[in-house]
Amino acid sequence: MADRSLRGIRLGAQSLQSEEGVVFMERQEHTYVCGKCGRETQLMFAADAEAPAVWECRTCGAEAILQTPQGSAEVDRSNEKAARTHWDMLLERRSIPELEELLAERLEFIRQRRGEGNDPTKDDRKRKRA
Repeated sequence: MADRSLRGIRLGAQSLQSEEGVVFMERQEHTYVCGKCGRETQLMFAADAEAPAVWECRTCGAEAILQTPQGSAEVDRSNEKAARTHWDMLLERRSIPELEELLAERLEFIRQRRGEGNDPTKDDRKRKRA
């Protein structure tokens, strides 16, 4: 096995291709400042690429805003939707009077069940003691 190994080269560790004739793209450095922790982050982008107005902070995960010579970049939030909660989705299907009626029915059902001695929580306690 040892006689088959190649000596003098680390396979996969180094590229055998030289950098001759390689022309690198022009680059431009952009600075982002986190609004939460105040950390500055410098990122390199291609000179012809448009830098995003917002970048995720590496420290806290909050939004870091692009700094331009004129000041902070404007962040366009016109396309963002507010998160729909369970309550919002429920109100899409039912009105407040309907919800109040359903609540009254369920409360009455629970009160009747407890009055008859059919409360499942009490039955569980008896089983645990036995």
